[in-house]
Amino acid sequence: CKQYNSRNCTLSGGLMNLTGVCIYPNMTTTEDWAVLNQSVTSLKSPADEFFHNHVLDITDGLHDIGGFQGNVVLSLLIAWIIVYFVLIKGVETFGKAVYFTAIFPYLILIVLLVRAATLPGYMDGIQFYLTPQWEKLRSPTVWGDAAIQIFFSLSPCWGGLITLASYNKFSNNCYRDAFIVSVGNCLTSFFAGFVIFGIIGFMAHELGLPVDKVAVQGAGLAFVAYPEAVARLPLSPVWSFLFFAMLLTLGLGTQFTILTTIITTITDDFPALRGKNFKWALLVSCFVMFGVGLSMATKGGMYVLQMMDSYSSTFSALMVGMAEVMVVTWVYGVDNFLNDIKIMLGFYPYPRILWKIIWQYLMPLVVLTILVFTWIDLKPASYGDYEFPAWANGVGWLLSFSSVILIPAVAVYKIIREKGTFVERVKKLIKPLPEWAPPPEVSIRPNDSFGAKPLLKVTSFDEDTVNRV
Repeated sequence: CKQYNSRNCTLSGGLMNLTGVCIYPNMTTTEDWAVLNQSVTSLKSPADEFFHNHVLDITDGLHDIGGFQGNVVLSLLIAWIIVYFVLIKGVETFGKAVYFTAIFPYLILIVLLVRAATLPGYMDGIQFYLTPQWEKLRSPTVWGDAAIQIFFSLSPCWGGLITLASYNKFSNNCYRDAFIVSVGNCLTSFFAGFVIFGIIGFMAHELGLPVDKVAVQGAGLAFVAYPEAVARLPLSPVWSFLFFAMLLTLGLGTQFTILTTIITTITDDFPALRGKNFKWALLVSCFVMFGVGLSMATKGGMYVLQMMDSYSSTFSALMVGMAEVMVVTWVYGVDNFLNDIKIMLGFYPYPRILWKIIWQYLMPLVVLTILVFTWIDLKPASYGDYEFPAWANGVGWLLSFSSVILIPAVAVYKIIREKGTFVERVKKLIKPLPEWAPPPEVSIRPNDSFGAKPLLKVTSFDEDTVNRV
């Protein structure tokens, strides 16, 4: 573990040995210099040792899961208890909780940005952040990572958007909302970069290293690099508390949406679980998810988490996105889809022809291209210096395709259950049900909670409307 401040030694071209003595190239042989360089690069920061050796007590690899790590298990349990009590009243309490989980991170980011801007090395980090590296555009991995980042942050293909949108009024302006959410999401990511890279610039200044040698990603950024930088600030416990409070609210906000998607699907398929039985359905769902999460609360749990992160959200999200775009625009029909939007909004999305071209041609081509090049440039999963074994990568691929395979499986199941010739069955299944939308005289009030059924308000009592209701 590093014990000495090596900044001045590094800046002057030397390397600090394990006893704190600064050694220069002219003071030793080439062989000894190589050995010293190797020993220095293998050193770990105190934050790294605390996270991996104390918090995780991490094992040597996925082959050694080890026992449960008590503090991680307890944290996981508390998190699921919070999720349960927030969602126990359905979207009513969920909507109120989101006000906090959505706004609080912005406040913390602003506070951290103001503090970071006063630190030495801040501008070095910002310059690194804003300087384009055009050669990276030739790397398929960069495009794949960018697509996955958007899929993560905007959450298409995960079900959350569809689930939460189902509680809107039928005539809600989804066209406006889509613009606000998309632009706001990208601006938030851009703004957060000033905070993160400002702190990284400060850390690089403290260590006497280039910014690119300090910048890391994934768990290393959140639990090693950032805490180490914050620990060097005045009043470091305050900034540490604010930073991890922000991470907690972001995680909970995401988890609320994910579990809402799951429990809504369950109660839609099994209406008996609504009302007074909803709390039991939610409890069982939380308990099952907690049980699955225990695999990542072991001493080797970080490897499980990294494997799931590498496989379960990359190709599956892209393939589900491709399936959604192709089915909506080519099977159901992009013109039908645009007409549906007009029924809801009272107008076509402008410019109509542009959206038609994007949805029908450009979007499938972009997603397909990213899929192909990501596959070509694919590298096995790893965590730090640890390379996952072949069997672990095989399990990862099973995870990746487990959700995607349900799309053709359910399609085949539906076709088998229908009557008529194969063509007649397919034609019937790709048409929307007659009652998919309310008639003009009927307005639907969104559910007040998971336990309540939609309420229909008839404003005109003509015979056709009453029959359809």
